[in-house]
Amino acid sequence: MPRLVAFDLDDTLAPSKAAIDPRIGDLLVALAGRVDVAVISGGQLQQFRSQVVDRLPEADASTLSKIHLLPTCGTQYYRIRPDGIETVYAHALTEEEKSAALTAVEEEAKRLGFWETKTWGPILEDRGSQITFSALGQHAPIEAKSTWDPTGAKKNELRAAVAARLPELEVRSGGSTSVDITHRGIDKAYGMRQLADATGIPLEEMLFVGDRLDPDGNDYPVLALGVPCQAVRGWEDTALFLEGLIPTL
Repeated sequence: MPRLVAFDLDDTLAPSKAAIDPRIGDLLVALAGRVDVAVISGGQLQQFRSQVVDRLPEADASTLSKIHLLPTCGTQYYRIRPDGIETVYAHALTEEEKSAALTAVEEEAKRLGFWETKTWGPILEDRGSQITFSALGQHAPIEAKSTWDPTGAKKNELRAAVAARLPELEVRSGGSTSVDITHRGIDKAYGMRQLADATGIPLEEMLFVGDRLDPDGNDYPVLALGVPCQAVRGWEDTALFLEGLIPTL
């Protein structure tokens, strides 16, 4: 049985950029009453707050303290405390690295014809420890995002083009329409190793739940690391899985 269960966020716990359903909130708190729980995603802390933390049902401090938050794939690490969210660490990019990343991803997206004119919110975002390109903007509706790049070919082409220009940084496919840029070696496997160091729980005693465990997916590094994984297709699938798992813990 796992001692820690970690989750991807978008399309695993909730639709992209949307708040978790109350059913998921209840299940996460019930799970945290038995084992440690982690959420690891390319999103920034504010997304974790609005999508997850602010939507959790009331729970005692000891239960909430077992929830670990790892935005930007683990380059930031936070814990929930009675007086708010506590920073464990945050590893930011330098201003020079941010500038190079922003320039490269914008120029390559325009060159490839992926710079859209109809968008919802900013296309480029500085998340401190991560630069994120969102083709349709940060607040694009799910329907538009699902049709922009259904095969992932656009993201993969853009990722490769930007990576060639930024050999000192990590460039990877993010969510359904995004590309993320961080320090080298930063992916969800990095975040899982940070969890193991912080909690003392070995990777083989963890379980990761995600929707993109395919070789091109941003959850795949966790599978490649050797962490036991559960593939899901949407938050409803995750809810069904947890309803079966929790009584066994």
